[in-house]
Amino acid sequence: MKKVLTGLDILLQDDAARLRGRRVGLLAHPASVNGDCRHALPLLHAALGSDLRTLFGPQHGLRGETQDNMIEWEGYTDPGTGLPAHSLYGEHRKPTPAMLEGLDVLVVDLQDVGARYYTFIWTLLLCLEACAAQGIKVMVLDRPNPLGGAVEGNILDLEYRSFVGLAPIPMRHGLTVGELGRWLVALNGYDVDLEVVGMQGWQRSMLFDTTGLPWVMPSPNMPTLDTALVYPGACLLEGTELSEGRGTTRPFEILGAPFVEPDRLVKALAVHQLPGLILRPLHFQPTFQKHAGELCGGLQVHVIDRDGFQPVLTYLAILTEIRRLWPDQFQWKQPPYEYETVKLPIDILAGGTDCRLAVDSGADPHDVAALWQTRAQYFADAVAGEQLYG
Repeated sequence: MKKVLTGLDILLQDDAARLRGRRVGLLAHPASVNGDCRHALPLLHAALGSDLRTLFGPQHGLRGETQDNMIEWEGYTDPGTGLPAHSLYGEHRKPTPAMLEGLDVLVVDLQDVGARYYTFIWTLLLCLEACAAQGIKVMVLDRPNPLGGAVEGNILDLEYRSFVGLAPIPMRHGLTVGELGRWLVALNGYDVDLEVVGMQGWQRSMLFDTTGLPWVMPSPNMPTLDTALVYPGACLLEGTELSEGRGTTRPFEILGAPFVEPDRLVKALAVHQLPGLILRPLHFQPTFQKHAGELCGGLQVHVIDRDGFQPVLTYLAILTEIRRLWPDQFQWKQPPYEYETVKLPIDILAGGTDCRLAVDSGADPHDVAALWQTRAQYFADAVAGEQLYG
């Protein structure tokens, strides 16, 4: 298998010569590695020396400091380089002028998972805003969308903007970080010098395990590509009191609650004829987060046909059936959630009230998903001009 070269690999082909003599900041996280699993920070520090001035980290940290979601972290001095490392998931989510002071270029190297809820793309948006205001160039080192170029799910209603959605994109957006950055600049009219260092060898039809690249967890509860495959639908579980499998070894693939009867749920879901999967009834006991230490009933989603599998439809159907079968026990999670203190978490995750109202009313998940798919395709057509790969 021929290995895809990421933007980091391409940048380092000439030891990052295009950055020498410029004062550089680096925004990265644990998955910011080259094709040999070497991290961007020591590689760029070796190539640039004193030209590398400042470090930044998104949610979960530059080094993966925080295990769970919605846990803030504080900045520190990086022990390997002596450079200041600023947190963009804490007191500040947008770089301040003081953080950016003295920089000519902010290099962004973040592995996304292709879902609107994943906060790294919104950290990029806020960096674009901040750098536009300070006249600082942004260089995005592009990486594969692990899910390829397919789109699925509801488009965000801007009335429901939050840190799990700051622009009108679908739940599964089908873009790379670099492409999304280009579109965000055009959408918002940012006056910023954005350069995307593109990949070599990646195509939109490729899922991550066909790239020849190592999978490095971009966040602690994204351990495998299988997790990423279900995530555009499974993250909706965070808007409920159901366990989304955090505290197990298969987060987002496993779900349930103490009141769920596994066999009854799987039998009810068979009526929906969901494509590309096997639903396996099971019991599990989360070690942390929702229902920690309690025996839960539920299921595991096993994806057996990646092309046919529809994560948003699948988890919409799961929510609908659990709500129908156990109406007295099923609950929507209450705020706060990702810095939103008023709107329901399910509404900011789904990008509006459509999902919650559909589940509460028992609407056919296929009908809801089909309407969303039409909207998602409009998005795909609208962003085609910003796509860098065939």
